[in-house]
Amino acid sequence: MNKSKELERIQTLYKYELLDTPTDGSFDKMTALAAKIFNVPIALITLVDTDRIWFKSHFGLEINQIDKEPGLCSSAILSDDIYLVEDAKNDPRCLSNSLVAGSFGLQFYAGAPLTTKDGFNLGTFCIIDKRQRYINSDQQIMLRQIASIVVDEIELRLQSRNLVKEYATKLKELQSNN
Repeated sequence: MNKSKELERIQTLYKYELLDTPTDGSFDKMTALAAKIFNVPIALITLVDTDRIWFKSHFGLEINQIDKEPGLCSSAILSDDIYLVEDAKNDPRCLSNSLVAGSFGLQFYAGAPLTTKDGFNLGTFCIIDKRQRYINSDQQIMLRQIASIVVDEIELRLQSRNLVKEYATKLKELQSNN
């Protein structure tokens, strides 16, 4: 991705005001449900920042973020399709990845990009396992649909915040005119 496009993506990410926000029941329900649907131990809603991958919701992991470099989500946002690693030990894209080669032992990753209405991939909705596995085309469709629901929720929250700001501005104007 070229630098100006990445800068636009980061500006769009910041516009949503999601980074470093408290846990959220709606998003946590989605990751918990995805872990059950796909029978995986880990499901995440990730946001790819300039130097880190921050987890808006994390089921099956106790950490809130990782560095951008070892994260597969950094690669996943470069495409509008699902980024799929079904057998990481034999996938040339992952052989040097510390999440695969290191103590974490990642073997499976499927991440659907969180694409805004403006076409920017903010992060992913991803499922992870420490064992090799495969997902079929129907499961890939479900993963894309869950990612789409997450984006719908993010967009609604932005619209709500903007409306509240707009009304607060109008209220101040009315009060100053009286």
